[in-house]
Amino acid sequence: MTPTPARASAATAHALLCRTRCSRRRALPASSRSVISHPAHPFGCAEKVGGVKVGDDELDVAIVGGGMVGLAVACALSNMPLTKHLRVAVIDSNPALKSRNYLKKDGVPDSRVSTVTPATISIFRDIGAWEHILQQRHAFFGKMQVWDYTGLGYTRYSARDVGKEYLGCVVENKVLCEQKKDLEKMIYPARLLPSTEADSIGNTSEELRRSSLVKLDLSDGQTLYSKLVVGADGSKSNVRQVAGIKTTGWSYPQSAIICTVEHTTANDCAWQRFLPSGPIALLPIGDNFSNIVWTMSPEEASRHKSMSSEDFVMSVNRALDFGYGPHPSSSSLDHYMEKLFSGSGHTAASTKECFEVPPRAIGLISERMAFPLSLMHSHDYVSKGLALVGDAAHTVHPLAGQGVNLGFGDAAALAKVISEGVSVGADIGDLSLLSRYENDRKAANVAMAAVLDGFQKMYSVDFGPLNVLRAAAFHGAQYISPLKRNIISYAMGDKKSPLFS
Repeated sequence: MTPTPARASAATAHALLCRTRCSRRRALPASSRSVISHPAHPFGCAEKVGGVKVGDDELDVAIVGGGMVGLAVACALSNMPLTKHLRVAVIDSNPALKSRNYLKKDGVPDSRVSTVTPATISIFRDIGAWEHILQQRHAFFGKMQVWDYTGLGYTRYSARDVGKEYLGCVVENKVLCEQKKDLEKMIYPARLLPSTEADSIGNTSEELRRSSLVKLDLSDGQTLYSKLVVGADGSKSNVRQVAGIKTTGWSYPQSAIICTVEHTTANDCAWQRFLPSGPIALLPIGDNFSNIVWTMSPEEASRHKSMSSEDFVMSVNRALDFGYGPHPSSSSLDHYMEKLFSGSGHTAASTKECFEVPPRAIGLISERMAFPLSLMHSHDYVSKGLALVGDAAHTVHPLAGQGVNLGFGDAAALAKVISEGVSVGADIGDLSLLSRYENDRKAANVAMAAVLDGFQKMYSVDFGPLNVLRAAAFHGAQYISPLKRNIISYAMGDKKSPLFS
């Protein structure tokens, strides 16, 4: 949640929306069909379709990728009345997916966490996963503070501003990968292999029926056939590449370092400070622990990753305190803004809150991980027999923690469309059906990508007039209560625009 720029990156939205393939209506090529290993009866008893026996090597839905979003699709399908009978498999070679006893609530928090919004929490409740997540380590937060290294302004947000109990919840990624216990039987430890040649189509009734399915070739030599393949295999998606779906995007001249730090007291607020090289975020993860997400140049990331733990903690505290510039302080402009907008509707609770200094870190308790940052958007989310979700369809800058929430939104929307197709007896791999999913999700994902790209560009330049503009954005978000509420509602997933809507 950050103060909204006067205009989001319209050029970004235009580039992502307009570069759609002219050939999007083609089917997934026969040479791009993949597979998984299977036990004696992985999908239930064989059945007959049109008088032809359906074997254990045939699926309704094959989900390639067992990460958070892929498992959310599987969990949703297994929980919905119209889809829980479908033959679903999750294809992923990660051995951790078969080892479901690695969660320790009282252990050291992992470096990889996600901030899930209330909208995402509602999705987890709907698919029956939230109660399990609540049994593991998690941290709700109801306050957030965002400020700039120039000291010219800050913004405080509170869940009370919109009548909610919390703004979000920070959860370890490994917890989000164990959404339901009964998903384990759907997981097959293999990798998808791209076929090099199209299979010839025979004339028997079984061969003709299978010609309408996607053929999946797996790394263990097994072959499966599926009505629908869901690509949930990340930003370098093999499914997307094999299907020939093009993307638009660019790399940022930044990397992000993530890790876990410890405090002397519990942290109950999310903090984000914009520095010359990128933002640093301090997110509560329960007890006296917080997660760090620090964006900086690749050279700085390499240096910070290799420095001693003591020096790194000192650098973190400096970045969240007086380093790079002064604390924001009240000025005549603040009093003028507060007086000017005090009559613009019911005043938000956080408007009168003063700037606070984040809790100091006293130790580094996890490994430091670094990864490059980029923006990517697929020209198409679907083709015949194929749908992309999560990072396979889009990646965004992590400065607002929205990437995984977009992915969970994809998972819920796709499961809903599949259920609608089942309810009327439609082919769940039919392009006209799958296009409903794309139409539902693409505009929202492009809008969020454009907003975040606009923030990245606006806050990556140290230029006097632009610094003043940023200060105006902070003051506007702090004192214009209707704007503040819209920003909060947009970040929580309740509204489609961060401006007035």
